[in-house]
Amino acid sequence: MDLIADRLKNLPTYLFMHLRSKIKQIEATGADCISLAIGDPVEPTPAYIIETLQEAVLDPDNHQYPTDEQKGMLAFRNAVSRWYGRKYGVKLDPETEVLTLGGSKEGIHHFMMAVINPGDTILITNPGYPGYRANILLAGGQAHELPLLEKNRFLPQLEEIPEDVCRRAKAFFLNYPNNPTGACADKDFFTRLVDWAHRHRILLVHDNPYSELVFPGCDRLSLLQIPGARDISVEFNSLSKYYNMTGWRIGMAVGNSGIIQAMCKFKENVTSGVFNAIQLASIRAMDEGDADIENMLAVYHRRREMVLQACDRMRIPVNAGMGTFYLWLPVPDGFSSIAFAEKLIDDACVLVTAGTAYGKHGEGYFRLSLTVTDDRLQEALDRMKNSIV
Repeated sequence: MDLIADRLKNLPTYLFMHLRSKIKQIEATGADCISLAIGDPVEPTPAYIIETLQEAVLDPDNHQYPTDEQKGMLAFRNAVSRWYGRKYGVKLDPETEVLTLGGSKEGIHHFMMAVINPGDTILITNPGYPGYRANILLAGGQAHELPLLEKNRFLPQLEEIPEDVCRRAKAFFLNYPNNPTGACADKDFFTRLVDWAHRHRILLVHDNPYSELVFPGCDRLSLLQIPGARDISVEFNSLSKYYNMTGWRIGMAVGNSGIIQAMCKFKENVTSGVFNAIQLASIRAMDEGDADIENMLAVYHRRREMVLQACDRMRIPVNAGMGTFYLWLPVPDGFSSIAFAEKLIDDACVLVTAGTAYGKHGEGYFRLSLTVTDDRLQEALDRMKNSIV
């Protein structure tokens, strides 16, 4: 008897599960492995958020099924509306245009299952977050990849998409500030994107969990700021990266009420929502945590400068993106992405992500995460230098 469903047979192992397994294998040998491959902040969640969670956990009213199970607590959705209004000037109806998620990753799957039919074409970028392609496969859709090239500032060239592809496409998944490249889009690009999507009747799905993590000279943006975007778009965001809450699994989908309703209908059949106590703590994070975002951004800016200076000493030319806590760096001459990543493991016990893990257009690059302490980052950079020189 075949115990595995056909939908899983062509599904690759999730990249970050593979990386975590690799780290465990190395550490099992007793080696001191420094991982710069996964974007998981080492700094703790701010104390006042934890204290709010502790208080909420002790309240028996929060021990039952979550309030407004699928949509999320109205108080949380109101907080999301306030947050988007304060941050981006975007007014959201918390009743119809906001959906609570167990992290933005959950939203990717819910959108695919709620909106995509088998055979539908979905546009994605290459390189790009592997979760998009995997969920397209699970929904029975067809992915059409658009290259992100350094010469184009890692932005898709909308005018180069063939007309027959535009006619077939139902949705376009994109993500700025971008993982893995760190590239940022501006309002001009988003305006052209929304106009293009309207003309071709294509839904836009903007995965935006790094919207607050941009460096000086770059604007913090929501796609929903663009006139007409709300008619055809949904945006995912998350508290994971801004407030060091990756393990809490809390985020939101916002935008077109029809898409939100469809996602909610799917969600109500597969999950019972996010624990009330986590939602209540997250409300306080959104209402009171602006200073924490600025503090962490200063930390990442400092670490980013450490890496850029080290690259200069190693004579690695870098055209660094202005967003996220990743750096998308060219591999030294003579190496493929995988060969260089393997060399760093073997010679320096430093783990980075080969660019090809995000698609064929990632060849020639590797991704480095800034989510380790300063001293561990410096140690990793010193090891890398010794390995390369």
